[in-house]
Amino acid sequence: MNLRLEFDGPVAHLLIDRLDKRNAFNMAMWEAMPGLLEQARADPAVRTLVIRSAQPGGVFCAGADIKEMLLHKDDGAWLAANQAAINRVQHDLARLTLPTVAFVEGDCVGGGCGIAIACDLRVATDKARFGITPGKLGIVYPLHDVKLLTDLVGPGQAKRMLFTGGLLDAAEAQRIGLVEMIADSPRGLLNDILSASPHSIREIKMFVRRVLDGQTGDDDQTLAIFTDAFMRGDFAEGAAAFAGKRKPDFNG
Repeated sequence: MNLRLEFDGPVAHLLIDRLDKRNAFNMAMWEAMPGLLEQARADPAVRTLVIRSAQPGGVFCAGADIKEMLLHKDDGAWLAANQAAINRVQHDLARLTLPTVAFVEGDCVGGGCGIAIACDLRVATDKARFGITPGKLGIVYPLHDVKLLTDLVGPGQAKRMLFTGGLLDAAEAQRIGLVEMIADSPRGLLNDILSASPHSIREIKMFVRRVLDGQTGDDDQTLAIFTDAFMRGDFAEGAAAFAGKRKPDFNG
């Protein structure tokens, strides 16, 4: 399988495994990914999701399979279905209730970069490179993905990346806000995430998405979520751990 889930305790790893094609996504992969995201989300033991290459140190993803797209360039129905599949992946990934981390060890280009920016956080090794190349192919990047990119790096840097199609090294990607951390492993970040309340992370993630989607003030639902947290077991455990000067043991 070109995409698969592997589980390491509370961490689900979604592995991209099409190494002979530099992990480029074909139609079958775009169509398969929402089901894998849902499988990870539905598992009560899973607390976070990491997307990475199946090959340690390998290319993260070279983007969409351009050769496949060329084969279908005159098939309007196929192109529409392909775009719908890509859009669904990006929408579902950006709104997955689990915290998500892209671990990028090599090139992360085009649609691959889209997958990374749809995750909550990005950890890159110093060998990673990032680029978005529609301008070099005569195509247009999806509006949803342009927004994800602009939310991360601002309009000027987003235009720089999209207009030039150039590759950024890990240090430059971190400087402009495309990458949160440069590290040889995401393990330290994952441990920090796993030490926090899963309920807090889940609801705060959705609050951030509301802000990015344009909400600027509380509504009845967000006020209820805020108030309800004080009635939950995670607050009782967090408060008791704080008072007892120990690490909390959250269950979400």
